Amino acid sequence: MQSLGKTLRHARKQRELNQTDLCELAGISRATLSGIENGTIPEIGIRKVMALCSVLGLELNAQPLTPRRPTLHTLVDEAEHRKTGRRK
Repeated sequence: MQSLGKTLRHARKQRELNQTDLCELAGISRATLSGIENGTIPEIGIRKVMALCSVLGLELNAQPLTPRRPTLHTLVDEAEHRKTGRRK
């Protein structure tokens, strides 16, 4: 949710809009937008996100979540690849 807020804030500032102007165009409250941009709002409806994206010229994308830390399986695979590479 925080990366969404940062992306929206960046796009808003690039278009030289203040929060009030963006909220009027998207039909949401300023408190909601502030919460989204600051990452303090626990959840938000998809319609509000889509309205903000539409006004800001953004596209909403879904993608697989990349793990922040490697799994044990990944580490074992990497170790095997290193061993195999050294023997060649």
